[in-house]
Amino acid sequence: MTSATDQPRRRAAFPPNWRARIGFVLLALYVVYACAHMGVSLERLQVGMEHGQRFLARMFPPNFGRWELIVSGIVESLQIAVIATFFGIVLALPTGFLAARNLMPVWVTWPARALIALCRSFHPIIVAIIFVKAIGFGALAGVMALIVASIGFISKLFAEAIEEISLKQVEAVRATGAGFLSVLIMGVLPQVLPRFIGFSTYQLDSNLRNSTMVGIVGGGGIGATLFTAYQRFDFDVVLAILIVIVAMIMVAEVISTWARKVFQ
Repeated sequence: MTSATDQPRRRAAFPPNWRARIGFVLLALYVVYACAHMGVSLERLQVGMEHGQRFLARMFPPNFGRWELIVSGIVESLQIAVIATFFGIVLALPTGFLAARNLMPVWVTWPARALIALCRSFHPIIVAIIFVKAIGFGALAGVMALIVASIGFISKLFAEAIEEISLKQVEAVRATGAGFLSVLIMGVLPQVLPRFIGFSTYQLDSNLRNSTMVGIVGGGGIGATLFTAYQRFDFDVVLAILIVIVAMIMVAEVISTWARKVFQ
């Protein structure tokens, strides 16, 4: 007979992870501390909900009487988004190639990745404020801000996509005696083209949304119209503009989904 000490020890199906538990407890304590430090309380939330109800009551029904102003703002936002996406893609394509560590030497990839990190460091609104101060109010400041945002986003994802490609196809093209540019076009680009199209369509969606935000700080577009209506306390016009913005984003989402299916 086997003694009790000879029997195998039973292990718990899910052993407790005390490090994770302590981490969650510390996180919860910090959240409570941060809320108390910033003055977040249920009383303030209740007062804010009451103010929000009165604000929403003043927004209904939406007023589309200034439809010409709304249409002009939407058209300008579309123009800002399309122009910024086009030039952003044109500049992001070579930047992504230069940042790919499996194709370029270190002394080339580091400056390219530093440029990408710089473009990604600031929100488009902050960049728009800088361009508004530099070149003045208007759509040009919004376009420049969104170009910077497009370079930072597309270049990073494009470089990562290039680093995941199979180098066998690249070596096969090199074996034919093709030059560097031919290797990129015939060996690299076909492998990343579907993902690059997906990145570009997503960036167009993002620029459409961001074009409304940069307009609030002086970058033109429907955001400027929205901010003007809010300053005049025309909250019914504000609601009409918000409805049009939501409709524009939904239509852009449908078009981008169709484009991804067609080109991929």
